[in-house]
Amino acid sequence: MANVIITGCSRGIGFELARLFSDKGHQVLALSRNSDPILDLGHSNISAFPFDLCEQNDLQKLDEFLREREVVDILINNAGMLVNKPFLKTTSEEFEKIYKVNVFGVAEIVKVVLPKMPKNGHVVNISSMGGVQGSVKFPGLSAYSSSKGALITLTELWAEEFKETGPSFNVLALGAVQTEMLEEAFPGYQAPTTPLEMATYIKEFALTGHKLYNGKILQVSTSTP
Repeated sequence: MANVIITGCSRGIGFELARLFSDKGHQVLALSRNSDPILDLGHSNISAFPFDLCEQNDLQKLDEFLREREVVDILINNAGMLVNKPFLKTTSEEFEKIYKVNVFGVAEIVKVVLPKMPKNGHVVNISSMGGVQGSVKFPGLSAYSSSKGALITLTELWAEEFKETGPSFNVLALGAVQTEMLEEAFPGYQAPTTPLEMATYIKEFALTGHKLYNGKILQVSTSTP
């Protein structure tokens, strides 16, 4: 059984991931700013506490939690922020906030968790088709999609830097999934994939994908070119 850390677990894909892993006997640390939904599951295999990856105090809290644990086998950086707003109306503060969550926060949590991961560990970063070079782009997503592109490049760089010592790093570029975040950004849009369907795929990839991939981007989408 694996020790798994998942960010962004209060709803959507992250919530389903925490439930799926824990139901199969894996030990899960579920991190999100609002820990109540995951704690309400009352699952014996889930640990959780309120966590904002942009807050240094919360990163310190995570570091202290991990000192009592021997190893982290899987880290899934699922937390993200999206704003759908014309570029000329997007403030510098909004742009910065998107990057703090989607890029800088991910880098900080990797720094904290990496010393606890073995050579055969696996870091799975959740990106977006919008961050893939050559994919269809949509107006209003300048901050979001560019930040997800940065995460893709970071994943490739980390895989190279740690290829001798591990862990493996891979990134999944997801197409549209019917999450609350998608509904907030695109009211009324119906995605072809449910959070549970995507979480099921991510779970299996996190457990086995590092055996065949390192530093790779996998496009997980049925709809977006």
